[in-house]
Amino acid sequence: MKPVSAWGRLSNDLHEVQVLSDRTQVAAVLTAHQPGLAYGNGRSYGDVCLNPHGRLWHTSGLNKLIAFDETTGLLVCESGVLLRDIQRLFVPRGWMLPVTPGTQLITVGGAVANDVHGKNHHVVGSFGDHVLGVCLARTNGELLQLNWVNAPALMSATIGGMGLTGVIVTVELQLRRVGSPWLRTETLPYQGLSEFFELADASENDWEHTVSWIDCLSGQTARGIFMRANHMTSQEAATMPSLNQALATHPRKAQGSAMSMPFVPPISFVNGLSLKPFNMAYYQLQKLKHGFGVAHYEPFLYPLDNLQDWNRMYGPHGFYQYQSLVPREVGQFAVQAMLDAIAASGEGSFLAVLKTFGTRQAKGMLSFPQPGVTLALDFPNRGERTLKLFERLDAIVREARGRLYMAKDARMPRDLFEAGYPCLPEFTAHRDAGISSAMSRRLMEF
Repeated sequence: MKPVSAWGRLSNDLHEVQVLSDRTQVAAVLTAHQPGLAYGNGRSYGDVCLNPHGRLWHTSGLNKLIAFDETTGLLVCESGVLLRDIQRLFVPRGWMLPVTPGTQLITVGGAVANDVHGKNHHVVGSFGDHVLGVCLARTNGELLQLNWVNAPALMSATIGGMGLTGVIVTVELQLRRVGSPWLRTETLPYQGLSEFFELADASENDWEHTVSWIDCLSGQTARGIFMRANHMTSQEAATMPSLNQALATHPRKAQGSAMSMPFVPPISFVNGLSLKPFNMAYYQLQKLKHGFGVAHYEPFLYPLDNLQDWNRMYGPHGFYQYQSLVPREVGQFAVQAMLDAIAASGEGSFLAVLKTFGTRQAKGMLSFPQPGVTLALDFPNRGERTLKLFERLDAIVREARGRLYMAKDARMPRDLFEAGYPCLPEFTAHRDAGISSAMSRRLMEF
């Protein structure tokens, strides 16, 4: 047994960890050692990747690329491969993952199991939209080759299924062509949610990547920074030779300078003394960047990856992330109500992200993305005080007929889960009885 925690560091319970390294033997391992749960790189925030006092099948040894077609961009790889490794290998070759979340330090299997989304959902959907097939090991000894023709229901249950339908062994992915690693960007400060939604709507047709930081303590004015970007073509990049020269001579500098949080402070760095000054300073600093620019894809898409172990800054008790999604027709009212509740509570977040989703329906039965607006905030764990705030936020999401993101959740009430994910009964029929997690026991009884 060894202690294992998720990215939120809310617990550090003992687990029996078994590393998977031979994809041909995964089904046999599962049959001999169960119940259990697949564990990738531990970047889920709550308890979706944990099985306290039980078994974890660690997929870090399943880290091989199996096949790649240079003409079509079709990639087959094992589930423990990091998204970062795919990006850094294939972007120089003109191919890129169509969808990545705010970190590329997650595994392919984790990206499938949580059906992650990125800043370009309104253009390309979520990760599952680009998964063509999956090899799934079940605890009854089956090794199933799934695709959308031979097993559409089990594919739909596996994408966004939180690892509860089996252990994902290999994945067949469709990559997209890109002309360069560079993005043309625009940074726009905004005042008020009405202006945010105007920017979001105006950006949908002409900008692939859109996202905003919002000052969660700015009250009714709801000030923030809206960022949008498009990929530069090879011809555009060729007109700026200094970009490629910088990448060739100082690749890590172009990709962003790496720093680290070397220790866990005795108290959270996110507190009443630091929060307002930081948010004000961040807004003013980003406001100075107003206008057009050029950025390497890594610092734009994954800004926190350059601060290693940033989760430590929340102190010894860890942190929660609360990510909600509400329908667009009530989005402005619901988001403002949540911001008001947060401001009134005295709690808050450095890392507050507001984004709209496109109209595309996700392929997974339990996938989080759907048409609407999503607000994500980190909160240091202050015990009952923090949980009371979440109850107030839950009430707003419930009234708006919204949902919470399971990859980020550690305490969602079951009634909100069941109301937010109406395909749960259909999904339950595809579960693997030999797989269980802390989240599944909390929300689904086993």
